[in-house]
Amino acid sequence: MPRSRRWRTRSPSPDGYGYKRRRMSPDHRDRRHSRSEDRYNRRNHYDRTRSRSRTRSRDRSRSRDRRDRRDRDRDRHRYDYDDTDYVSRHSHHSRRHRRKRNQRHRRRSRSYSETSSATSNTTRSRREHSERAPSVEDDSEGHLIYKEGDVLQARYEIVRTLGEGTFGKVVEVKDLQKDNEVAALKIIKNVEKYREAAKLEINVLEFMHSKDPEGTFLCVKFFDYFDYHGHMCLSFQMLGISIFDFMKENCYLPYTLSQVRHIGYQLCYAVKFMHDNNMTHTDLKPENVLFVNSEYDIKYNAKKKRDERTIKCSDIRLIDFGSTTFDHEHHSTIVSTRHYRAPEVILELGWSQPCDVWSIGCILFELYTGFTLFQTHDNREHLAMMERILGSLPYRMTKKTKKQKYFYHGQLDWNEKSEPGRYVKNNCKPLGRYMVCDSDGDMNLFNLIERMLEYDPTSRITLKEALEHPFFSTLPDSQKLPMESKNEDRERSHSLSR
Repeated sequence: MPRSRRWRTRSPSPDGYGYKRRRMSPDHRDRRHSRSEDRYNRRNHYDRTRSRSRTRSRDRSRSRDRRDRRDRDRDRHRYDYDDTDYVSRHSHHSRRHRRKRNQRHRRRSRSYSETSSATSNTTRSRREHSERAPSVEDDSEGHLIYKEGDVLQARYEIVRTLGEGTFGKVVEVKDLQKDNEVAALKIIKNVEKYREAAKLEINVLEFMHSKDPEGTFLCVKFFDYFDYHGHMCLSFQMLGISIFDFMKENCYLPYTLSQVRHIGYQLCYAVKFMHDNNMTHTDLKPENVLFVNSEYDIKYNAKKKRDERTIKCSDIRLIDFGSTTFDHEHHSTIVSTRHYRAPEVILELGWSQPCDVWSIGCILFELYTGFTLFQTHDNREHLAMMERILGSLPYRMTKKTKKQKYFYHGQLDWNEKSEPGRYVKNNCKPLGRYMVCDSDGDMNLFNLIERMLEYDPTSRITLKEALEHPFFSTLPDSQKLPMESKNEDRERSHSLSR
């Protein structure tokens, strides 16, 4: 008897009961048909996808071929008029190209021709700017590839690399036009945004040099600048390492109180000069404060079983004016490195010179303790740390800010029982409890820091007032500097003459 398709058979069972036949239900048959149809659809979809992929591959290949031909044609058009051999080899093509170009130009109106001429001049200048010597190369990030002994602008011989950052690299060079005088050369990346930022910094440096050509106010001396195949290069006086790097190499051992006093005094003095000339640095941090000389003494600490360094000369210079903003210029919303950022910047309430004073307060604390006061990368946590260390934020600031997502009814919306809340509670404490001892010097320092970390920028101490603070009164006479800037002297003499 022939077996029907509607009957399914299976092999005999092991116990010998023979064949067992079962009728296929309609639902099962529909599901089976559905699975077959799905397999068919998937197979067709796979075939169509492969076909489409092959078609796209062919299209891409054709497009790539067309692009390569176009690039080759463009390269043929972009010949050098000084290369006579190249011109002679392509003279026929050159004449034909010029003939067609002249025909197109004759069809254009005079006004359009003038516009086209201006555009071609711009293109030509860009091409000339982009032409590079065969030996000049950049890496994938835009850094200039160089080696020791290379000479830039037939003047600066590279000695060694001093440091590297997002902007570019800093190298030690010998100025061949000044009896091999050593200088620091800042080589900016060949990237448009960094190039434009360097031009802004050059404007600030030239302005500061015009106000203080001798570097009396402890800002780094600026010598020269030039464009080296798309890399803006800035030449400065040679300095030592930063106060941060020295502390890092010294196992984050804090500076002595006398060193904190001298460094803090000089920092306030340099930034006050900027404020007197209507500038705000906006990026004050230990990395941007360099020792003039990095020489140090080593003493073995038997208790801690390690060598400890002591800087010989604590004279400093202020660097990095790439973020400096004049009072009349546009003020971007966010400035300063996170750990040294003032509350008015976080709350987007507007900022001016007092934000520099806040940063100096954070720096003084770090020099005294060896660690950062606000170690965070989150705005809400940053505000929670401020309240834990300095007390509650003023109600008028919390109600005025656009960042209402951080507050609830004027109070910081912060859960102390959460993991970040426990971290802040365990790692932060009121400012006064960070004092190592209760000496007059320590108490004066923390009084100054507290006044620098005043929430309200209008109530925050000014740098003129800070330089007159009792903490700096015990500074040796050899380390004190003239208290009045040249601007103030000029204004006073002008008022007396009237």
